[in-house]
Amino acid sequence: MPTKPPLIHVLHPGLFTTVQDLGRCGYQRFGVSVSGAMDPWALLVGNRLLGNPDRAAALEITLHGPELLFEQALTIALTGADLSPTTNGFAIPMWTVVAMQAGSRLQFGTRRQGARAYLTVAGGITGPMMLGSLSTHVRSGLGGLAGRAVKKWDQFCVGPAPRTAAQSIGRSLLERYRPRYTKSPTVRVMPGPQSDYFTDDAVQLLTSSSYRVTTESDRMGYRLEGAELPHRASAEIVSEAVCVGSLQVPSNRQPILLMADCQPTGGYAKLATMISADRSLAAQLAPGDSLSFRMISAQQASELFRSHHAELDRILPPCCS
Repeated sequence: MPTKPPLIHVLHPGLFTTVQDLGRCGYQRFGVSVSGAMDPWALLVGNRLLGNPDRAAALEITLHGPELLFEQALTIALTGADLSPTTNGFAIPMWTVVAMQAGSRLQFGTRRQGARAYLTVAGGITGPMMLGSLSTHVRSGLGGLAGRAVKKWDQFCVGPAPRTAAQSIGRSLLERYRPRYTKSPTVRVMPGPQSDYFTDDAVQLLTSSSYRVTTESDRMGYRLEGAELPHRASAEIVSEAVCVGSLQVPSNRQPILLMADCQPTGGYAKLATMISADRSLAAQLAPGDSLSFRMISAQQASELFRSHHAELDRILPPCCS
C-alpha cells in the first residue's frame, strides 16, 4: 500500500505565512511577477542543509510566526529571521537541521533579528505547480494554497525526504557565515538606468541619508521616507522592465525599493538598483526599520554577485537532484 505523505497542520496561521520557492522566472513578458522568497539566500541555505534541491518550496514566516503540528516525524531547518522558535517548550537552534518528532508542535515568539524566517523541510513542501513554481503571489491569487496566505486548519504535504536526511541532523551553518540582520542596514546600489533623469545632487542625497520603511510596504516593494530625490523634469518614463532592487522615484520624490512581488514593468524613473548580494539585508526589514544606501559600480556589483554565490557553493554545495 502507498505510504501516506507526511502532513503539517496549521493550528494558528501567524501574521503572514506563505509557501515560497525561488519564484517563477520567464513569465514577466506575460505580466506575471517572479515572486518567490524575499530572502532567497536564507531559503537556499535551509534547503542545502537538508540536502533538498535549491528550488524546493518552504514556508516564509513574517514577523509573528504560526503554530504548526507535525503529524509524522520530519527533519527541518529554520533560517532567516530569528523569531524565537520552540518545539514543545524547548528552543530550536537557527541555521541547524533538527528532527521533529511525530505529534510535536512548532511555535514562534519574540522577533530577535530579521523579519522573515524560512521553514524548510526534508523533501520540501509539495503542491500543484503554477507556471513552474509553488510560490504564492497574493495579488494575483497564484500559487501556494489557492494563492493566499496560510489559514488556520490548512495542511501541507511534504515530499519524499532525501536519502541523506537522517544523517544531516545536527548539520549547521557555521556562525561566521550567518548573516547579521539589523534594523538599519546599509545596502549597496549601482547607478540605475535613468540616473540622468535626476539632478546632479540626487545620488549624494540618496547616499547621505537614512530612509525609513513606511507602513505602506509589503512584498511588492518598500515605500521609503527620507530626503527628497529631485528629478530634472518629469518622474515618468515610457513603461519598461523592472526587477527586484529597482529604486523607483515617483513625483513625490520619495523612493520605492521594489522587492520579490514587484510588477514586471514600471513607468517611474529609476535612480539606482540594489545589488543582489545585499538583498537579504533589505528582505529582513519591517515597517519602522530604516536603511541607507552606498553607491558602487556595475562591475563591482557583478564581482560581488559571483563571489557571493561561489562562497555559498563552497560552504554548502547544491545537491545533485
